[in-house]
Amino acid sequence: MVEKRAPLFRLFGFGVNVDPSWIIIAFLVSWSLARGVFPYYYRGLSQAVYWWMGIGGSLGLFLSIVFHEAVHSLVARRFGMEMRGITLFIFGGIAHMSQEPPDPKAEFLMAAAGPASSIFLGFVFHLAALALPLNPQTIGMIGLLRYLRWINWALAVFNLLPAFPLDGGRILRSALWKWKNDINFATRISSRLGSVFGFVISFLGVLNIFAGAFIAGMWWLLIGMFLRGASQASYQNLLIVRAFKGETVGHFMQAEPVTVPLSISVRKLIEDYIYKYHHKMFPVVEEDKLVGCVSTREIKEVPKQEWEEKKVKDIVKKCSPGNTVSPDTDAMTALSIINRTKNGRLLVTEGDKLAGIITLKDLMGFFSLKIDLEEKELE
Repeated sequence: MVEKRAPLFRLFGFGVNVDPSWIIIAFLVSWSLARGVFPYYYRGLSQAVYWWMGIGGSLGLFLSIVFHEAVHSLVARRFGMEMRGITLFIFGGIAHMSQEPPDPKAEFLMAAAGPASSIFLGFVFHLAALALPLNPQTIGMIGLLRYLRWINWALAVFNLLPAFPLDGGRILRSALWKWKNDINFATRISSRLGSVFGFVISFLGVLNIFAGAFIAGMWWLLIGMFLRGASQASYQNLLIVRAFKGETVGHFMQAEPVTVPLSISVRKLIEDYIYKYHHKMFPVVEEDKLVGCVSTREIKEVPKQEWEEKKVKDIVKKCSPGNTVSPDTDAMTALSIINRTKNGRLLVTEGDKLAGIITLKDLMGFFSLKIDLEEKELE
């Protein structure tokens, strides 16, 4: 769900990344705290104090979410689930799992660990606030600690809503999974409940907007829309995983793809291949051997007046793991590579030979047909 992210640091072996949307939330949180919340509850302080409290609140929220997701990841690792990292985005954070939990117990403990960590952290900030003497010199720090106490407890309560993919929704899914011994049934029910909660939260946001609380209403509306979309996407992802289970790239690939020779000019490449077949990347083959790849990216580096003179052999690039797979590669792995690299086509190779090409369209076409023909079994 989160593709554009910048790496920040590593924690317990997990990569912590930030989505560009976090810049928006960091600014809005700092601004609203410095200009609204702290001046209302702690009157008489200087603007400089309010601003460092606001920035401290934003940074504390960031670290609290990292802590929350890191605990999720540590528990997941305990049950053998591979974690690809943690990403902070506009509405919180997400721990990237490469697989579903192995059983309901692992699901429950991993999900419950998040809110438990936020409740624990809230008490840490509460005790820290109580430990400081109350005077004009410490009131700013006490106010900041009280805010971080409250925001962590609020984070725990919100995440306990029985709305998948929130932690409460995962706890519900673990109970349904245990009851029916069917993760598909459990995911379908908890995801639908997540969609309902998302709709209700969005509706409350609209009511707040009409009542005059525009900013609060917009936040509720956006959170509701996000929750509804995330619930639906989570169930769709499970269906995709189930549809592709046991399938390999060799099952989907086009065995006789269009290839480009080394000797043709860049102009001929454009006119006879790119404009004709509408692909941005082509394999370059010479004497039945895969030499490399050529794409519109390389063509853009050639001045138009040199298109006739330059040959494919002058601009061809060596193929990389980002655009090649083997025939026995798992279909979900290929789909993950396509999503990560944004390459719509992957070359299927066997040694130095080109076996075929797999495209996102091929994978999604198979998924659509399997859902149409086997919907009951998949669900």
